[in-house]
Amino acid sequence: MRLRRLTVWKSNPIRANIVWWSFSILSYLSMFLNLFFKWSSFASACFVFFPLSLLIAKVIILFFIGIDAIVLVFRIICRRFIKAKPRSDLEEHVLPIKRSDFIVKSGLLLASVPLVALTRGFAFNLYDYQVKHIDLILPNLPKSFDGITIAQISDIHAGSLYHPTDVKRGVDMLLAQKPDIIFFTGDLVNDFASEMEDYLSIFNKIKAPLGTFSILGNHDYGEYHFNRQYFFDQNQLTKAQNLANLKAIHQQLGWQLLLNESRELVLNNEKITIIGVENWGVNNPNNYGDIDLSMSKVDKSSPVNLMLSHDPSHWRAEIIPKYPNVDVTFSGHTHGGQFGYTNPNYQWSPVKYAYREWAGLYREKHQSLYVNVGFGYLDYPSRVGILPEITLFHLKRKS
Repeated sequence: MRLRRLTVWKSNPIRANIVWWSFSILSYLSMFLNLFFKWSSFASACFVFFPLSLLIAKVIILFFIGIDAIVLVFRIICRRFIKAKPRSDLEEHVLPIKRSDFIVKSGLLLASVPLVALTRGFAFNLYDYQVKHIDLILPNLPKSFDGITIAQISDIHAGSLYHPTDVKRGVDMLLAQKPDIIFFTGDLVNDFASEMEDYLSIFNKIKAPLGTFSILGNHDYGEYHFNRQYFFDQNQLTKAQNLANLKAIHQQLGWQLLLNESRELVLNNEKITIIGVENWGVNNPNNYGDIDLSMSKVDKSSPVNLMLSHDPSHWRAEIIPKYPNVDVTFSGHTHGGQFGYTNPNYQWSPVKYAYREWAGLYREKHQSLYVNVGFGYLDYPSRVGILPEITLFHLKRKS
């Protein structure tokens, strides 16, 4: 009976086409509706993942179908102008697979590779937090701060998260490092402060003996929602109210939100300075960061200055040329592209073509930049090769 059903299915390509196109249309329709209706975070992730993954596979297959079409046209032209020697029955018999079938089936095989990798990234990698240890050598570091540890997380994007238990596990991993200071470098939410409601009880545990310091990222201002007109948008909240609510959440969490300002940390009458800049990016049309204001109250005698700036493009554009006394800048924003390859000696991601500094530690003379690839994710719900990150920095006077 089962063999008969398979035979009927194979002999009825119309039925297969109906199922294929129905699945495709429903997938793309769900992604479109996801723009206008508020689903659960997990449903939204699925409504984005499946149609986009299907589209990626189709693009790869279409590429090979295109090659097959070009070969076919070339053969037709050759047959028209070149008299080909006919194949014998024996030659026809020994051909294991037609050239056209080989090209198309190769396309199907290659399309399945990224599809499998992306599916694994969706199912297993979104909450596979990695703790990275970085030694920061600062020759001017006061003795009282030698051996101090700083933990950094970035880009939580609470509106994308859908598994509180795994998120709590990530926070527990952060706290297990027992950092002296914690930095959060922006993008707490996707658009709305209300996205944090289900996660306040988890993230309010993120505290450190010498303080938790935070800044705003590009998504925290609500630019991507409130500056556009949406159909079926029942949200009566204004952009200003939403931002005020978000700032209140930082206060509720016990994080010191730095809005173009600085703080001095003092231990045994020795100090270092932490500076927080609002979001500023080279390609961002709405920049709120004011580095001059941020640095205006920094004591010129401060031996070490640590800056939090969400977008890493800020480092080369303004920080290096204007403020050589900023020793280390901590950024996020890029997510490492959520797709790529990395090892201790080499790393690659498509995002490198948009950002010169996109993941890990960079140095320019005596100044350093670290780009954290993010705690959460945005838009496409998958991570391949670039896993969510918790960074622990060990401050040292000497190597």
